[in-house]
Amino acid sequence: MPLTDLDALIEEWNAKLDAFPLELHQFVEQCAQAHKETLATYFYQQMLADRDAATFLSHEQVKTRLHGSMQRWIVGLFQGPETVNVQEVIQQQVHVGDVHARISIPVHLVLRGARALKARFVHLLHDTPAASPELIALASRRICDTIDLAMEIMSHAYASSHDRKSRAEEAYRMFAVAQNISSEKERQRAALLDWENQLMFDKAIGLQPEQLPRVGSSEFGLWFRHKGAHAFEGSHEARLILDSMERIDNVLLPAFGRPLSEVSGTYVDQLRELREQSKSMVYHLDRLFEQNTVIESGRDVLTQLLNRKFLPVVLNKQVSYAREKNQGFAILAFDIDHFKSINDNYGHDAGDQVLQQFSSLLINNSRGGDFLFRMGGEEFMMLLADVLPGDALRTAEKLRERVASEPFRLDDNLQINITCSVGLAMFNGHPDYQQMLQRADAALYQAKSAGRNCTVSADH
Repeated sequence: MPLTDLDALIEEWNAKLDAFPLELHQFVEQCAQAHKETLATYFYQQMLADRDAATFLSHEQVKTRLHGSMQRWIVGLFQGPETVNVQEVIQQQVHVGDVHARISIPVHLVLRGARALKARFVHLLHDTPAASPELIALASRRICDTIDLAMEIMSHAYASSHDRKSRAEEAYRMFAVAQNISSEKERQRAALLDWENQLMFDKAIGLQPEQLPRVGSSEFGLWFRHKGAHAFEGSHEARLILDSMERIDNVLLPAFGRPLSEVSGTYVDQLRELREQSKSMVYHLDRLFEQNTVIESGRDVLTQLLNRKFLPVVLNKQVSYAREKNQGFAILAFDIDHFKSINDNYGHDAGDQVLQQFSSLLINNSRGGDFLFRMGGEEFMMLLADVLPGDALRTAEKLRERVASEPFRLDDNLQINITCSVGLAMFNGHPDYQQMLQRADAALYQAKSAGRNCTVSADH
């Protein structure tokens, strides 16, 4: 928040405090401390009764952590002038607004919860022994004024964060296909053809329907579901491609295992429709690329990996997708071990060469639906889409071992060997992607503390 805004809010908050006598502040502060658990419980009961709000609060870890956080928020909000640090209280409201924007909690739900909280707190005041009607009336005004001001600060922070997020999403939507759109078009056409050839070969050698390769989990399918569909979001062609993938995987391939009497048409008819669906996907893919010929640059200049500015957009999309489809994904945080010594011993040009070769190794060992980021310096991140915990751990270990065994070539025919440390975190249902990033960072820190050149999973 800009300093001028913060100074104005501090002044306004202090003016609200000055409007009431000290005895009133002490009374409200004591009531907040006495009723904090009751108020937090009531707040989440009301929110969970709302179908839209329950979507964000259904995860057990969220409910457990937020109940305690809500109690601390209530107590902190109603501190009197003798104990309050106004700047800290305001910054807390800004932080909450940022979090709400990050996980896309609608503002109206937050305001509804605040309204319920005010009503419940005022109701509890009337049950306070020996409290005069005048004192209750003043305390009710203090409670409502304070919560309203807190909501105003949260909403301002929410709007600012949401605007930044929207701009980043639009930039990423334009970028998401690839830096070189013509080469990406050919790459995905080839990936789709590879799937079709593999399918026909597997069918010819007599594999059962459940063993046939699904287009949704093919290289093309992973790329389109996690990147292409977002880049071309809202287009008719993208919807048709997704529909074709759905029909192939859920209708046509399973039908190969049923008697012809149970399906319409002949065996040749089934193959013909399969071929037509595949041709349709190629046609619509070409149309999409023709319509999107300008792609905004968003790669790290040195390594050509994604900029970290797109990390919030990608993670928000992955969290939404995982919660909707009940799919898992993982984050791998990489740090090149003792990278400073490379710069010190061989120079910064050599360090840049190592970074470029490291990024190439990650690219060559990733799938179409995975995402790669350079986080800064010698830190990298890989997002593994549609992956189970065991497979994510095996991928992390395979990459770590590849780095350790790969000769890194420098100028003057020099070769050096490097190692890396890896932190792994699986998506656990929490709607805020920052929690997952923190777990991956903590796992990476443990890997470095354990001697480096190892993988640590936050989930073990």
